[in-house]
Amino acid sequence: MRRDEDRTDDFEERVTHALRGASDEFPPHSADLVNRSVARGRRMRLLGAARIAAAAVTVVAVGGTLMATDALGTWRGTGGRLGAEAPAGAPASSGTASSAQAPSSISGDEMVRILKSLLPPGGTVSAASGRGSRSDGPDVWPTARLTYSTAAGSSGVDISIARPASGLPADQQGASGCLPVEARPYDKCTTRKLPGGAVLSTTESFTYPSSDTGQKRWYVVLTTAGGAQLTAQEFGGGGEKGATGGADPLLSTAQLTAIVRSPAWNRAIDALPARDTAPGDPARTDRADGARLTRVLRSHLPRGTVSDINSGAGMVQLVHDDGRGRNMVEADVQYDMTPLLARHMGCAGVPDDCEAGTLPDGTRIKRVRTRSEKGGPASVWLVDTLRTDGRRVTVREINSYAESTPVTRPRPELSLDRLQEIALDEEFFAS
Repeated sequence: MRRDEDRTDDFEERVTHALRGASDEFPPHSADLVNRSVARGRRMRLLGAARIAAAAVTVVAVGGTLMATDALGTWRGTGGRLGAEAPAGAPASSGTASSAQAPSSISGDEMVRILKSLLPPGGTVSAASGRGSRSDGPDVWPTARLTYSTAAGSSGVDISIARPASGLPADQQGASGCLPVEARPYDKCTTRKLPGGAVLSTTESFTYPSSDTGQKRWYVVLTTAGGAQLTAQEFGGGGEKGATGGADPLLSTAQLTAIVRSPAWNRAIDALPARDTAPGDPARTDRADGARLTRVLRSHLPRGTVSDINSGAGMVQLVHDDGRGRNMVEADVQYDMTPLLARHMGCAGVPDDCEAGTLPDGTRIKRVRTRSEKGGPASVWLVDTLRTDGRRVTVREINSYAESTPVTRPRPELSLDRLQEIALDEEFFAS
């Protein structure tokens, strides 16, 4: 009779094997995943805050007090707690499978063999594994990963090859491959166009992108003129999250670039299935496209420099520096929000400096000063507006270039009156 501990060991081994097999079937992250996640997260944060009346930056709590403006448009409150203010001067993609099948396939062993052949001589390889493409069944993007070691140390290296969904608007594709500073504040990223129409992005970052310490992660993304995307990444000290030190990866970004540009991957590229369109997004992009929002927001900013623009359907985020420190500003535009927000544009339950009310034209307004929801020292100022026809514009700013970074100025640059002026601009909407 088998002992209980034997059965337990067998069970644990089967579960481990099953989990490993399931994880191998997951496709790699799409190149625009972070950008789309940031945009969707912002929209969901605004929606969720309205539903649950959470005491956060974008919270919209039950209740409210009547506010009004005088003939000059100066904010006056009949119960708010703020006085009036003067205006201030990656890498591969998944998605719905296409009906068109790839004309050929490549095995995981071949992917590993190619990656090994492109590594510098003199090192050793361990923990190698690969995944091939399929000529039938669900899409699986070919990948290879391994640990490369020399006398100087070790690096985890992997590559993935895919074809991102086509049809995404340009303003949702990211800054030519460089992810927004809001999501990756410590990235050092450059992007350049190559002869023939390919685009190459090179990034030096960290495994945990909200910190500028710990294991380093370097990666390059090559998007070919034909729409294929090759991503090679490397983790200093070993595999991903396998080291805590700050050692540089063994391969330079130039060497990673040579790997993704090698013609040895042509067979894997040829095996990729076609992509017709991107997954649908119900957002009304015809009246809130990123280019318009960027233009309108910039028109309200004082003299200074603008950088790190990240825009998409219904949102724009940028960094403005008036010479006294960088300041992140963003605007979000939504439609048909009255059912969600009609009863939730007040200050009740908000443990921050807050005032709320209604303008003569019926527009509901909420003005909040609070701390960063990420727990850092940054201050966040916000004006939330809801028009009678359901259009909503929220404008917020942070006295830093990202919420998770140290403050770059003592207080946010723009007053609440200026934020309100921006939020009430009808130019955010198409005529």
